[in-house]
Amino acid sequence: QPQIGESGGGSVQPGGSLRLSCAASGFTVDYSTIGWFRQAPGKEREGVSCISGSAGNANYADSVKGRFTTSRDRDTVYLQMTSLQPEDTAVYYCARANSAVCRSPRARFSKPNYDLWGRGTQVTVSE
Repeated sequence: QPQIGESGGGSVQPGGSLRLSCAASGFTVDYSTIGWFRQAPGKEREGVSCISGSAGNANYADSVKGRFTTSRDRDTVYLQMTSLQPEDTAVYYCARANSAVCRSPRARFSKPNYDLWGRGTQVTVSE
């Protein structure tokens, strides 16, 4: 059965870095989109980044562009987060969609396009 799950969350000071990992099994990541989403307390879950295809093409939300980097190594997708700020505090989720989703600005951060979700990992940025 397909499975996906996050790890690597924790607490850091503003300006710090964290790397999240998303482990996938039971499906071919090369033919999928893997998206990262986050949800802060009292707020909607929002898209952060996505990566798709064997070439590893990635896209980012404006709020994290230039600070976060998504990459893939076989069945694991990473989210390298730098210059973290308090507003980045959230539960971070990875999720699976069809391979074409990440290429579409309309589709890439639309939650109904993702059919498999991890349970989330907490990221806290504070003094």
